[in-house]
Amino acid sequence: MAPREFQHRFVHQARIVNERYSPRPIDRRNRCSPHFSRACTAVRSGVAESSPSGVRQRNDVQLDKASPMSKIVVITGAGAGIGRATAEEFARNGYQVALISRDPERLDHAASELSSKHGVRTLAIPTDVADAQAVDAAASRVEQTLGAIDVWVNVAMATVFAPVSLLTAEEIERGTNVTYLGQVHGMMAALARMRTRNRGTIVNVGSALGYRSVPLQSIYCGAKFAIRGFTNALRSEILHDRLKIHLTMVDLPAVNTPQFDWSANRMGYCARPVAPVYQPEVAARAIFYAATHRRRQLWVGFSTAKAILADRVAPALIDRYLARSGYSGQLTEDPVPPGAPSNLFQPVSGDYGAHGRFDSEARERSWSMFVDRHRPALLGVLGASAVAIAVAAVARRRDAPR
Repeated sequence: MAPREFQHRFVHQARIVNERYSPRPIDRRNRCSPHFSRACTAVRSGVAESSPSGVRQRNDVQLDKASPMSKIVVITGAGAGIGRATAEEFARNGYQVALISRDPERLDHAASELSSKHGVRTLAIPTDVADAQAVDAAASRVEQTLGAIDVWVNVAMATVFAPVSLLTAEEIERGTNVTYLGQVHGMMAALARMRTRNRGTIVNVGSALGYRSVPLQSIYCGAKFAIRGFTNALRSEILHDRLKIHLTMVDLPAVNTPQFDWSANRMGYCARPVAPVYQPEVAARAIFYAATHRRRQLWVGFSTAKAILADRVAPALIDRYLARSGYSGQLTEDPVPPGAPSNLFQPVSGDYGAHGRFDSEARERSWSMFVDRHRPALLGVLGASAVAIAVAAVARRRDAPR
């Protein structure tokens, strides 16, 4: 075979690999794959109503248990921010959604919006995730009302922007109980029910700050470190018991959410996410992808990978860098207004939605996620290209004058 013909053959193989592993076309009208477009159309022909049990549902649709429409997800921290966007993402993909958060009014609004917009059943359960018994009771209510839990997503968090010297023991305890133990309580409630069926998925939302701490966020960083340790220990136990339960952790970059407006703040100036900032929908898509593709772990955003890897290579250098820039990078020039809300001990009333006030600079997509999702196709193309380049190089050497 001639070198040029051999090169063309490998390029053709690369195109085949790319087509094979590219995602199926999406029916934008129904917002689902062609396999489920008929079911989606049927569901959207119904009318959302509230049942006596508090479940918003389509009462004229029989759910096919083999389709995503019959799957059930529980999301903590679902009233706003990443949790709200994650609820939207799962509902958009046909899941029945149970929303857990503290503020009843905000939860009801979110649940009603999901039902009317996507035609899925929803259940709002006002719950403080720091209360283990309340979380377990919420899980029981989900299974009694909607059915067996397929996916549990732990998102809820609470923190204080302040140096350790200005924190109280009560604030540290509360932030830890919500951000760390809240996820532990969610894992325990989900695992107790999934173990009996030997199936299910648990997604824990982590952070780059669970690998590399920053000043002013000791409560949050400590909790995220703890979540990572607990998750890894539990994963080994699941493997030891040979359970078909998937446990994954999604580590996020800075995200544009309302937490920067309602988290307790002792700094005198308004808090902000450290650039680069991503929209909550980026986090939501990553969480859904990790839940449905059995990823052990997922780093979202190149900034997350950079922070984690840099700390592994030169932690002392990063310490000094953050000592110089860690304060200014997390604060704006706007003073904290008098009487600013704090959601540490009590929920802040109002429907804040998923987004914070940094839309103008927030990124709509993560290229690291694109690489991860299209890894087979990219590897195939890169492999074929490498072979083609090697063949061309050999051909040039063979044809070179001696």
